[in-house]
Amino acid sequence: MTIDPISSLPATRVAQAPAAEFSSWLTKTVGRVNQDLVQADQGTQQLAAGEVDNLHQVMVSLEQARISLQLLVQVRNRLLEAYQEVLRMQV
Repeated sequence: MTIDPISSLPATRVAQAPAAEFSSWLTKTVGRVNQDLVQADQGTQQLAAGEVDNLHQVMVSLEQARISLQLLVQVRNRLLEAYQEVLRMQV
């Protein structure tokens, strides 16, 4: 088994900054959570209007949106804690 040297990696992967990747990931994640919340809200409105017969699907959508939002809030909390820890470091 041989190990390929780092120089054989594609240049685009090596040149891309980790901050840009994280920013892109965070933007996509927030968008997906927002989409889940909007779908859950629409399902609830349709259920209240009597347009949806499948209560199970609406409840699954609501629970998925709730869990997604909770995860996003926890990631935000961890990021804030890490930022505050960096601020407390002495230079």
